[in-house]
Amino acid sequence: MFAKLLSANRPVFKCLKTLHNRSTRWFSIGAASLGPVSLKGRSCLTLKDFSSDEIKRLLWVSGDLKHRIKHEKQYLPLLQGKSIAMIFEKRSTRTRMSTETGFALLGGHPCFLTSQDIHLGVNESSTDTARVLSGLCDIVLARVYSHSTLEELDKEASIPIINGLSDLYHPIQILADFLTLQEHYGSLSGLTVSWIGDGNNVLHSFMMTAAKLGVHLKIATPKGYEPEKSVIQEAQRLSKEYGTQLVLTSDPMEAAHGSNVLVTDTWVSMGQEEEKKKRLKDFHGYQITMQTGSVAKPDWTFLHCLPRKMEEVDDQVFYSSRSLVFPEAENRKWTIMGLMVSLLTDYTPQTPMLKF
Repeated sequence: MFAKLLSANRPVFKCLKTLHNRSTRWFSIGAASLGPVSLKGRSCLTLKDFSSDEIKRLLWVSGDLKHRIKHEKQYLPLLQGKSIAMIFEKRSTRTRMSTETGFALLGGHPCFLTSQDIHLGVNESSTDTARVLSGLCDIVLARVYSHSTLEELDKEASIPIINGLSDLYHPIQILADFLTLQEHYGSLSGLTVSWIGDGNNVLHSFMMTAAKLGVHLKIATPKGYEPEKSVIQEAQRLSKEYGTQLVLTSDPMEAAHGSNVLVTDTWVSMGQEEEKKKRLKDFHGYQITMQTGSVAKPDWTFLHCLPRKMEEVDDQVFYSSRSLVFPEAENRKWTIMGLMVSLLTDYTPQTPMLKF
């Protein structure tokens, strides 16, 4: 076990209706102050590269677009005349649909490229691909196996590059998660999020973001499945800088104790299929159930980035009113829209700023 580093069911659609009401009320909160923030022209490979104010700005823009487009029925062609190249080495439902529909909803033109269309580093080098795409579109989202591929694209491109998922980070998922929690709880600072599962790319992104939003993070992973050491070291530094709690353990119940939010993810990621039998054995006891939630705070909720398997979380939790997984999935769209608008324009939100 790691040492501590610092010390029924209601229909899910009722939950969605409640969340809709909360997200509408949420914008009446008075404005807080952020320092000057301009993200135009930046890339987003990891939220490690973004400051607290910059992440808050991204969430504010995302919530603003959601409010104006979804609830106020406004048409905002903020990306009219622009195009995005979407490179997918790995398949996805939420990343493709959220990016493609979101970019189109903002007036832009999405171009979807699979490994059948573009072979990064195979029949054309990543360097050449980056330079070619820089002359053909305005921004690239790439969902890749190796994070180094993104770094090479970003080094050679003259346009913004967005990490749609890599083996090291999944920043656009974490933006959606925190927007979902902001809508549900009304603010983020002081919340405790407990990760129970694999030390993977989604967890790494939580670790690079939580402290910057004032969120405490408790992590339970089986021995041998811990986060990357370099990520742990940076998360420790951030926790100290922002005065938040960071706990690492191999005991799921210890991690869940006193938590507001229980989070898990797949135990077997794409490319790890041959390890499935061993992983299922090693993760025994890590399924999130109502028993896990019994030691959490009374208002505890559940997140999962999907797709979900039964061994990770049982139906009683997954389809309960505590589960925010479907609003979380929808918020993938609003947060990728907020990110793309922020990297491509000087847009200023029109709704009051969120309370963090």
